[in-house]
Amino acid sequence: MPKRHAVVVGAGIGGLTAAIALHRRGWQVTVCERAPEPPSTGAGIGLAPNALRALDSIGVDAARAAGSAVPETMGVRRSNGRWLTRADTADMAARYGIPPIAVPRPALTAALAAALPSEALRYGTTVTAIDDASGRPTIRTEAGPDLPADLVVAADGIHSPLRRAYFPAHPGLHYIGEIAWRTIVDAPDLRISAMSETWGRGERFGVTPLSDGRFYLYATAVVPAGTRSADPRAELRRRFASWHDPIPALLDRIDRLDPAAVLSNDLYDLAAPLPRLHHGRIAWLGDAAHAMAPNLGQGGCQAIEDAVVLAHLLPAGDGAESEDGANSVPAALAAYTAARRDRTDAVRVRRVGRVGALRNPLAAAARDLVVRATPDRLALRGMDDLFNGFRLPGRRQGIGQ
Repeated sequence: MPKRHAVVVGAGIGGLTAAIALHRRGWQVTVCERAPEPPSTGAGIGLAPNALRALDSIGVDAARAAGSAVPETMGVRRSNGRWLTRADTADMAARYGIPPIAVPRPALTAALAAALPSEALRYGTTVTAIDDASGRPTIRTEAGPDLPADLVVAADGIHSPLRRAYFPAHPGLHYIGEIAWRTIVDAPDLRISAMSETWGRGERFGVTPLSDGRFYLYATAVVPAGTRSADPRAELRRRFASWHDPIPALLDRIDRLDPAAVLSNDLYDLAAPLPRLHHGRIAWLGDAAHAMAPNLGQGGCQAIEDAVVLAHLLPAGDGAESEDGANSVPAALAAYTAARRDRTDAVRVRRVGRVGALRNPLAAAARDLVVRATPDRLALRGMDDLFNGFRLPGRRQGIGQ
């Protein structure tokens, strides 16, 4: 019996994870990515315990595949360097069974792509439409040929054309009021062992150790949408040069970069949850399904969870599909919506970033007092629903299971 065929639209972290999970469930997989080649530059990504457990469930060891750094401590600081809250990574590992890690995003993407058959990846392939009038989708691409499929995974990013096409009445994206800058620098001599986010008034600066002495840096500021400076390096220095060590030294390293190496983008989330995460034989995941602000570092983590749960609920790729729905793809996608919609929306609406971005001096001072007064163990406990929230729901049983 021929294998079921899944077409994944988008070769980001969520799309590639879905492709791996489906491939290991026996599906034939084709990944269509409009970019001409895999990314070679970019920023970093933090993988929390929930994402690491999800990857482990499909046999992917992110730390071994992409390299990682485990910081000694994690916490939030004031612009003068004073810690507001701090947790030892060893305590996090004891509580959640595994510590969070940080990896370069291009390295993780390359490692995920390497886990797929080479013929599964089609770069430079833009999906223009899906014809699903017959109930079985056919994917139209810019250069052809058409691709018939049993399943389409829409992992086409925050500005998802497929989301807009199938949910035209949805309000779409909402600008959260901040711009973000992101880059990676080499600074092994600085010997920074902490993953930290520093809060000012309407501004934040994050430092995340990566492997090989590199650091993923990010910063945000409350500005009108579309605000851009001619040189992002100069803008970062203007805003953050007076902040605590080692931020000035890291800004020196940023100054040595090509300006194009400092990524900048407005931050958006989805204005409202989608009514469902599927339509017929199409499933949405990651930013295409539930774009969220990066304040909790859970955007990529939730995309990974989506991908693993989706593949887990689907029937095996080499089995017959029953007509009564007991082992059908549409029934599995309905179960996927039920399993993922509430969890991802609960993560999407958490407003930790709104607290960190306060501009009013009195409000920011009150925020700092409250955070400092909260015992570190209670602050850590507040992450339980995120880090312990990944679950594989029961899979429908039927032919091919």
